[in-house]
This record gives sequence, structure tokens and C-alpha cells, in this order.
Amino acid sequence: MAASISDKLRILVFDRALGIERHEYAAVAWSFAYFFCVLSSYYMLRPVRETMAVGSGPDTIPFLFIGTFVAMLVATPIFGWVASRYPRRVFLPWVYLFFVSNILIFWVIFSIAFDRQQDYVWLGRVFFVWLSVFNLYVVSVFWSFMADIYTREEGRRLFGVIASGGSIGALLGGTATSALVVTIGFRNLLPIAAVLLLFAVLCISRLRKWVVKEHEQEVAETVESEKPLGGNPFAGITHAFSARYFTGIVVSSVIASLLGTALYMFMAQLVNQEIPNPDQQTKFFSNINVATNALTLIGQMFIVRHVVQRLGIGRALAVMPIFSVVGFALLALDPVLAVVAVLTVARRALGFAFSKTGTDMLYSVVTPEEKYKTKNFIDTAVYRGGDVIGTWAIKLMPIIGIAGISAISIAMVPFAVLWAIVSLWLGREYKRRARELRDSGVV
Repeated sequence: MAASISDKLRILVFDRALGIERHEYAAVAWSFAYFFCVLSSYYMLRPVRETMAVGSGPDTIPFLFIGTFVAMLVATPIFGWVASRYPRRVFLPWVYLFFVSNILIFWVIFSIAFDRQQDYVWLGRVFFVWLSVFNLYVVSVFWSFMADIYTREEGRRLFGVIASGGSIGALLGGTATSALVVTIGFRNLLPIAAVLLLFAVLCISRLRKWVVKEHEQEVAETVESEKPLGGNPFAGITHAFSARYFTGIVVSSVIASLLGTALYMFMAQLVNQEIPNPDQQTKFFSNINVATNALTLIGQMFIVRHVVQRLGIGRALAVMPIFSVVGFALLALDPVLAVVAVLTVARRALGFAFSKTGTDMLYSVVTPEEKYKTKNFIDTAVYRGGDVIGTWAIKLMPIIGIAGISAISIAMVPFAVLWAIVSLWLGREYKRRARELRDSGVV
């Protein structure tokens, strides 16, 4: 009787509510834990980055994004070269181990600066650029890996649940920062983040073993293949602009960056005016992240799968831009910190629940090389290029008579409308590609 109740509960929770089949339990659990570790590590450090930006001065933010973009341009061909030369099972763990070593180096340098009571403005600027690169690379590699080990059908069912692991990690990471930073200081958050990222490497190892077991007849074609991806280290760049499908993703990414950067600059300006203490600033940014991830978690676990299956990927992708149209119109009417904070939380939650999950699903109909190289280029260099475009566009808008939060918010509305149109087109193109793969016998 107990077994029967247990089975019924399992079917109700895992099979029906979450859409997980029994043979997928282990893989989803490790994927969930993997993303939990990646985002909890990042969200412990993200409020520190925002504090470094405020300490650097709001006027320097455009230059910080230029530095980040340049770093991305340097890193992209290096990543492409590594992916071309080494098998996926080799380079995936080393990406995370490289960033673990970076975190520990920053911890030592920040600690020395504090012990000697030295100024750390420039160190903070370097940390801002580094964390902006770190965030996009570790997340991009994660989703490339997920698109590599799960089929299209599995991705539509499981990516929302897997993404919720990251949201829980982000929620707890942000909560830990909010609770600890005033007591231990932001620098001592770094080694905790490094340990979490180390556990992600263990998760990669367990998922590789699952791939071998689940696809033992096709190991040569999976992430466990001994063969590198091959191709040109710059293939990610050429693919991104030679196919309309990827160009559509590029346009969406740039517009998303533009709108997000506008809010980011508004918030930095208003926080600098209203919250003078650095640790209190870190706590404020951490609370923003906690609220964002609480809402994101609900959307990822219980809503996004049903929206994608019933409405399609295109309409799921259009949720965020449509909300942005409304949100920026409201901000134009009442340009204060509270409204910026609420809009930031809502847009990020919708972005992580719908736009990010939906965009990652788009890569389930492309080649393995495109999953790693093209996706990495778009998720990193293109995304940060959008930040550069956004910061400088907003900085230069007063020259053409668009000044102040209200006027700039109104200027963002047409971009959000264009983003919605491109999102719907991407959904149709995804269906066409999926149909062609299905007709050719590819699962």
C-alpha cells in the first residue's frame, strides 16, 4: 500500500507536474544541481559587481562595458580554438576550474588591499569586467551542454525544471550575500563561491556517465566523443551572421541588452543618490536578486513548460518584450527608484523564465559546433556588445534632445516592439527546422 501511494505521488509530482520521465530522474537531478551551483556562485558575487560599478562612478559604466566587450572579443576565439582542438568531455570541466582559480586570486588580492587599507577602485573595475565575462561563459557552457545531452522533445519538457535549479541557487546565493556581507565583508564571499563552482565540475562528471549509459550505442556522437568539434575557431562568429536564424537571435540579444542596460544605468544613478553606504548598496542589489529569483523559480517550475507546449516557443519568447513595452511606458510616468526596482525584478524574472529558457531551446535544432561556438559567441560577445551599444546610446541621447529617465524610457518602447516581432519569427523558424530534422529521422 505504501509503495502504491509512493508511486502515485511520484507520478503526480514528477511525471505530471514537472514532466520528468523515470529514466530521466538522475540526469535531471544532476543538471538541476549543476545549474544550482553555477548560479548560486554567481549570485553571491553579482551584488559585489554592482557595488564596484557604483564605487567606480555611474559615469564610468559605459567604459566598464567597453572593457567587458573587449574582453569577450579576446576570449571568444580562444574558446573557439579550445573547442576545435579538444573533446567536449575534456574542455567542459576545465572552463569551470579556470574560473575557480580566478575567484581565489581575486579573494587574495582584495584581502591584501583591505588589510593594508589600500584604495581598490581599479581592482573593483577589473572585477566588474571579469565577473561580467564569468557570468556569460559559465551559463553559456552550461546550456550548450544541456542542448547537447537532451533531445528537442526532452528540452521542451525539462529545460524549465532544470533552469529552476539555477533560480533556487540564485535565490539562496543572493540570500546568503544579503545575510552575510555586512558581517564578513564582500571579499570573504569569494571562497564560498569558488567551492560551489567546484561542485559543478562533479555534476559534469556524473552527467557524462549518464550519457554513456543512456546512449551507449551512439557515444561517438555525444558529449563523450573522443573527437573534438573541429572547424574554425572563428566559426561561431561567421555562423552568427551567415544564417538568418542566428541573426534573429543576435537582434533579440542586442535589444534585450539595450533595454536591460537602460534600467541598469537608471538604477546605478538612483542608488548612488539615495544609498551612500557600499555594504548597504550590496544588500539592496542582493535583495533585488532574491525577489527576481523567487519569481523566476515559480515561472520555470510550473509555468514555462505549459506555455511552450501550448503556445509555442515564439509566443513564449514574446512575453518579455511585450511586458517591456508596458513597463517602460509606466516608468516614463513615474521615474523613481521604487519603480525601477520593481520593473527590474519583473523583467529579469520574465527573462529568465521565458526568454532565456526559450532561447536555449532554439539551439536544439542546430549542429553540435553551433551549439558550442555560435551560442557562446552570441551569449557572450554579442550580449556584451549590446551592453556597449546600450550604455553609449543612453549616454549620448541628451545630444539629440532625449534626456532624463522619462524621455529615455519612451525611446525604448519601439525597440521592445521590434523585439516582440523578431521573437515570433524565431518561433516559426524553429518549427520549420524541427520539422526538417524530424522528416530526416533525427530525434
